[in-house]
Amino acid sequence: MEPLKIAILDMYDGYTNEGMRCIKAITERFVNQEGMEATYEVFDVRQKCEVPDLSFDIFISSGGPGNPQPAGEPWEKPFFLLLDQIWQYNRQPHHPRKKHLFLICHSFQMACLHWGVGLVCKRGSTSFGIFPMTKTHFGQKEPFFKNLPDPFYAVDSRDYQVIEPNHHHLERIGAKILGIEKERPHVAHLERAVMAVRFSREVFGTQFHPEADAEGMLRHFQKDEKREGIIKNHGEEKYNDMVTHLQDPDKIMLTEASIIPTFLRKAAEQLSVTNVEVQMQIVE
Repeated sequence: MEPLKIAILDMYDGYTNEGMRCIKAITERFVNQEGMEATYEVFDVRQKCEVPDLSFDIFISSGGPGNPQPAGEPWEKPFFLLLDQIWQYNRQPHHPRKKHLFLICHSFQMACLHWGVGLVCKRGSTSFGIFPMTKTHFGQKEPFFKNLPDPFYAVDSRDYQVIEPNHHHLERIGAKILGIEKERPHVAHLERAVMAVRFSREVFGTQFHPEADAEGMLRHFQKDEKREGIIKNHGEEKYNDMVTHLQDPDKIMLTEASIIPTFLRKAAEQLSVTNVEVQMQIVE
């Protein structure tokens, strides 16, 4: 079996962030585990218009700042083309070795917009913190969520949201909504946003940040500058809640250890089985 090739799409546009550190750390642990033959490469999509080709087996596309609505930036067309290439490649029966894609936050919003999942719009206020994520009926059966309670906790940081899902279209393409945001009784008139979608067997996405590393983020948030910024923008109570949740092994630590590692492991397993089947066919 040839080494697995993993592409990490950096969508942060040069903004300082913890997301890329966390994604690379999870990927490096996966690549460096015993018996694994895999490599990874990072692509700076928005700053350098770097987009991977289909020679990669696994793609992880990060979160990022800004409006997910297309604005004519030079990287947008290649990015959306890659989404379509992966989708169409996986639909071809003569391509047994499928391409696996994980979309996070900003990338998730753009994919939902591109594939017509629902309405992508600006929130009334920024969502920032560690919040419970509620599983849907389909989410209860989702392998990536198997080791997580209901609700489970995740880092949420966004100004935009996906609401009003097009259920008829989702059913037609075989996509399933797996998670929605917490109930907000004080704003009951507002629809709960979509937080996770399985677009297909190989393509998965979350609005929240499953890559968030509790220990690293705790160190980051305890820096004076970052702490003061959070308190100024979101209040001291929000800051204290985040620090408490980051120290709880049943919250962010569990989510980080479950979702993306399971995605990588299952993708590798499927690619390995496919390789064996192809080799057997060649021998026959």
